[in-house]
Amino acid sequence: MTRLSAWLAAGMTAVIVAVSVWAAYFRGGNDIFAECRSGQVAGGEIGGPLNLIDETGAAVTEKEMLAKPSLVYFGYTFCPDVCPLDNARNAAAVDILEEQGIEVTPVFISVDSARDTPETLTSFTDSLHPRMIGYTGTAEQIKAASLAYKTYFKIKNPEEEYYLIDHSTFTYLMLPGIGFVDFFKRDATPDQMAESVACYVNTAAVQQR
Repeated sequence: MTRLSAWLAAGMTAVIVAVSVWAAYFRGGNDIFAECRSGQVAGGEIGGPLNLIDETGAAVTEKEMLAKPSLVYFGYTFCPDVCPLDNARNAAAVDILEEQGIEVTPVFISVDSARDTPETLTSFTDSLHPRMIGYTGTAEQIKAASLAYKTYFKIKNPEEEYYLIDHSTFTYLMLPGIGFVDFFKRDATPDQMAESVACYVNTAAVQQR
C-alpha cells in the first residue's frame, strides 16, 4: 500500500466516520467520555454484529471477539509497510497499558479473504504481540465487517499474484457493553494512545459500578 493510497483511504474513511458524530452519547447530550476525547468525532453507529473466523479456524461473533477492551484494525498480512507499522504501534500501546494494570486486546481483521488464512494470520499476529488476535472470513463476511466499521478497502489488480490492497488505517477503540468510543489515526503515538485508552477504560469502569 503506497503512502498516497493510504492517505486517500484514510481521508475517505475520515469522512465516513465523521458522519457518525450525531449518534449514541451525543443524541442525549450525555457523553460520559467527554473528558477523554481530543476531538469531536466519537461514539456512533460504528461496529455491530460480526461473523468471522479466528486463528484456529473457529467461527466467532463480536461477543467473543470484543469481550475485553479492544483496539481494532483492518488490514492484510501481505501489506508491505502500513499494516506492520500501525499494528506494532498498537502493540506498544497495549504493553504500556498492561504496565498500568489495564488489559486491552489488539485485534487485526483481515480484508484479504483470498490469502489471509488462519495460519497466515497466526504468523503475522504472533510476530507483533502474544495477545494480538487475527480474524478472517469469506469475502462476504469481511465486506460485512468492513461496512459495520465504516472502513474502506479496494483490491488493486486482483488478477496479479502479489496484488496490493488500498484500505483505511484507523484503529478503533471498542469497549465491552458499550461498543465504539473513539478511533486513532496513524500519527497517534503509543503513549498518546495508551493515555486515551486508559481514560476511557477507567471512566467506563466507574460508570459500571
